[in-house]
Amino acid sequence: MSDIRLPFTHAEDLDRFPQHLKGGVVAIGNFDGVHRGHRVVLQNAIDIAHAADAPVYAMTFEPHPRTVFNPDKPVFRLTPQPARAEVLEAFGLDGVLVLPFSREFAGLEAADFVRKILIDSLAIQHAVTGHDFHFGRGRAGTPDFLKASGSEHGFGVTIVAAEVDEGREVISSSRIREALAEGDISLANGLLGYRWFVEAEVRHGEKRGRVLGYPTANLRLADECTLRHGIYAVRVLVDGKPVDGVASYGRRPTFDNGAPLLEVFLFDFSGDLYGKQLRVSFVSYLRPEEKFTSLDALIAQMDRDSAEARAALAAMQPLSPLDLALGSVPL
Repeated sequence: MSDIRLPFTHAEDLDRFPQHLKGGVVAIGNFDGVHRGHRVVLQNAIDIAHAADAPVYAMTFEPHPRTVFNPDKPVFRLTPQPARAEVLEAFGLDGVLVLPFSREFAGLEAADFVRKILIDSLAIQHAVTGHDFHFGRGRAGTPDFLKASGSEHGFGVTIVAAEVDEGREVISSSRIREALAEGDISLANGLLGYRWFVEAEVRHGEKRGRVLGYPTANLRLADECTLRHGIYAVRVLVDGKPVDGVASYGRRPTFDNGAPLLEVFLFDFSGDLYGKQLRVSFVSYLRPEEKFTSLDALIAQMDRDSAEARAALAAMQPLSPLDLALGSVPL
């Protein structure tokens, strides 16, 4: 490979899989959140690829398999497809292959997954997965099956053990979802190793914030988002530049108790945000959402929230090199 790094590749079609990634090292998994445990798998793949002077990319699946098999209860995605690609690129991969997941795909025999995808389409030289990754009909593609397939077909296989946190608990996407649902931003961010973020387009709202002296950018999050309703200190990327702020996520009980909405007030900022795509990184949870008996009481609390958010943001330190690379913490 050349020392010049090619642009990050986002592939979705096996028939058009880019030639420059063929013969590479692939990390396989859902990688929702690209958390610290996932990144041990990814780092193994990167190290193997660099030693072999080969490209390295992630293979993942959309939609989430659990959503396919239980569509009435879609999974709250920590990193929807675009955000996941951003984190993978920031971590240093050369690309991501997103395969469409369906019941038909799940019914593919494990041996066919290996032969048709890993060998015929991708010509991999090495596969890296977590210890709990299974594939193929009836989940017959176990880690042992993949290792045996590698020996048979001439590609390497590395199986990575579960990663635990400082309390010796396994790091998982489920734990992070639970932490966000409880408003435990510190735990969620600690398990991720970077500030959890959402991305959405600024929409027109009721413009009540202007009357209160707190004009907000309104963003609609996914229906399955289970983030705890409440007030948060946030850092927002606006046109690639970080801006501090305070945000409310919830139903606005003082006003309409409507559909959940993320309302972000940016400190020391002026400009038109309508139609812009913002990245909102969550730094700390301040308090639950509540109903106020008067606008004056609400404004007084918003003043206190802003002061608390400024203090939290002023003390913010990078959680990892990836946190810096994602831009929520200025260099």
